[in-house]
Amino acid sequence: MSLRERLSPVEGWITVALVALLCVTLAWSIDDVGLVLGRGDFTDFLAPVAVAGVAISFIGVKVGWGRWTTFMIGSVLGALVVPVLVGQIVTGVPASPGQAFVATASSTVEAVTDLLVRNLPFTTEYGHYLLVLGILVWATAMFASYAVFGHRRPMSAIAVVGVILLINMSLTTNDQLRLIVLYTVASLLLLMRAHVLDEQTEWLRRRVGDPGSLSAMYLRGGAVFVTVAVGGSLLLTGAAKSAPLQGIWTDVSGNLVEVSRSLQRFLPVGGSSVSFGADFDPSGTSIRGIWRPDSQVELTIQVPAGDKTPYYWRAVTWDQFIGNGWRTSQTAKLPVDAGQPLLDTSQDAPDPTISTEVTFAITPGRQTTTVFSPLTPVSVDQPTNVNVVGDAERLGSIQRLGNGTYHVTALVPKSGDAAGEINAAALQAAGQDYPADIATLYTAIPADAIPIGGYAEGLLTQMVDETKKGGTTLDPYDFALHLQDRFRDSGPNKLFTYDTNVLDLFAGDCNDISAVECFAHYRRGFCQFYATTMAIFLRAEGIPARVVEGFLPSAPASDGTVTIKNDQSHQWVEVYFPGYGWVTFDPTGGGRSSQLAALPTGKPAASTGPRATPKASRRPEQAGPTGNTRGDNGGFDSNPAAASARGPFVAIAILLAVIMAALLFIVWQRGPRGQTTPDRAYGTVTKLAARFGFAPRPTQTVYEFAGSLGEVLPGARPELETVARAKVESAYGRAVLGDERIRTLRAAERRLRLRLLRLAFRRPRRLGRRR
Repeated sequence: MSLRERLSPVEGWITVALVALLCVTLAWSIDDVGLVLGRGDFTDFLAPVAVAGVAISFIGVKVGWGRWTTFMIGSVLGALVVPVLVGQIVTGVPASPGQAFVATASSTVEAVTDLLVRNLPFTTEYGHYLLVLGILVWATAMFASYAVFGHRRPMSAIAVVGVILLINMSLTTNDQLRLIVLYTVASLLLLMRAHVLDEQTEWLRRRVGDPGSLSAMYLRGGAVFVTVAVGGSLLLTGAAKSAPLQGIWTDVSGNLVEVSRSLQRFLPVGGSSVSFGADFDPSGTSIRGIWRPDSQVELTIQVPAGDKTPYYWRAVTWDQFIGNGWRTSQTAKLPVDAGQPLLDTSQDAPDPTISTEVTFAITPGRQTTTVFSPLTPVSVDQPTNVNVVGDAERLGSIQRLGNGTYHVTALVPKSGDAAGEINAAALQAAGQDYPADIATLYTAIPADAIPIGGYAEGLLTQMVDETKKGGTTLDPYDFALHLQDRFRDSGPNKLFTYDTNVLDLFAGDCNDISAVECFAHYRRGFCQFYATTMAIFLRAEGIPARVVEGFLPSAPASDGTVTIKNDQSHQWVEVYFPGYGWVTFDPTGGGRSSQLAALPTGKPAASTGPRATPKASRRPEQAGPTGNTRGDNGGFDSNPAAASARGPFVAIAILLAVIMAALLFIVWQRGPRGQTTPDRAYGTVTKLAARFGFAPRPTQTVYEFAGSLGEVLPGARPELETVARAKVESAYGRAVLGDERIRTLRAAERRLRLRLLRLAFRRPRRLGRRR
């Protein structure tokens, strides 16, 4: 038989086209979302990859490679072809196959190093995302094609492709109805053709009628059914008022949402995918180029009667800037019992003489462990873990261990003109006698945050010059206030444009520069860019500052209830003032205008003098305190470098655990468990044989199947005969097997579990009737 004849499908070329359409629909669905940096053109290669995956398995079946050989050859080809296609996108210019492959490999290694070795909360690489998507589509297409042409199980192909398609559609905000229609039509027609093929084979075997005319009748009737079914479904969809997939994540488990938020650093960003909003990850966050929260209610807060203060609800703070994100450099987890002081040993504890104690009842809209509070909380009525930073145990975040509504008590600063109250004059006179740990943790910046001669340095110099009075710069409070006002300004001297989607910058020139330099250059961004740039500019002038993430204020209802939605998630800046602690500044203008109330002017106080601009303000980031290793009693267990070094070992441990679990599963599967029956023993044989491509035909008798399988595995004939005879006698003869027969049957089933593994090395085929 010639190669052309062997490749000619008995199923018909239309079946091949339907399988390809099924897989291409999946590729189009993923491409439509624009997962990677919002660039739909980045994933245009997925459709050809799907066609190639279908072709590999189809050729493997027709030339007789066998199941494992086909998958092995397909995997090798996929490992060569997909990286080359991805490399062409990563390089951005035409490249040779070798250069493209190296570009993909380098991008993937760098991404893994960022996330697992350096333990960064993000990576600026994107080649690995494209590689994973390409391999997913290639592997799915190979499986679907082999399921149809090798195993003759179109339902398996439809189910696997459908599950991945459904997951992707539930995670996008795009209307993909047209793709659902394509998938449905291809699935129905594929099932119809597979059924006709099986019936045609049976008609030939039993010499029933004219197979050609009968199959034509089935196909015509099936086509009419598909047309009517799909048309009717479209009419119902157009008239329906519900959108079954649109709100699939609305009422999803809060724990799943919180896990999803914590995994965002491993996932691609961009496109029309569903957003879970701010992640509130205590370990760190990334500036991802897009800010797209939803309108889900996150918190319902009961404030004291008559309290109209616009509280900013703090969730987490970070101290270390890493170019395109923030993280905590050293953390300790301090367990605190319900109602006990949260910051008993922390130097971040607020001064009660300049603060007012206020208690809030907070009910999360979605289950979350993060404790929200205005500025500094002092107690929570549930057990908590307090994440602190540095030897002085500065507050990072608080995670509660309970559920439901919790009550948090916070010390809110007293603002006013009286002595001991916070006002502009008091902060102007606060001076710069910063604690050592504050200066170390909150004035450090990486060397490339403000590149020498770059746009950020030019903008900072401009803003410093604007504050000069008599040759000296303003005090820290006035300088911070000037930055805040300049960043917010919407007048003729407007510096920045509020834009929640700057993925185009991250896919271009901003991919390998700091967010501060990007914002200073292109003047577009959202709260993360505003807050980060202001904080780094303050640090560059020797003023301690940090970025905070939480929720914007919301006006209370008449009963004192405040409703906080996810689209109020926000980032702002806190600046440290000696004697007063952290004070909130919100530089974001545009769509996220600040809601901070202006501080009272206050009475002029003796000033400590103007600040001197530090000469080393562009210095590389300083290392935080190290060497403190306190155990599980709530202390430091490592510095960041040591934690990063554990990443590969954790990955290896997880891999070993997976391998061990797989081995245990195989051992558990080997022997028959529970009571042995003829039906169960025969079912074991058919299932194992089907897994290796030797499934029985629906019309095949028990003896026909056992005889045909015995021809493939002659050594298993005695056991096959034992199982077949027991099945026939019990099913058709209503015989009840004695204990001795059951023991023999059990032994035969056990031996067949091992003998049937040899089918993995045979060419898969449907077992015909014994000749």
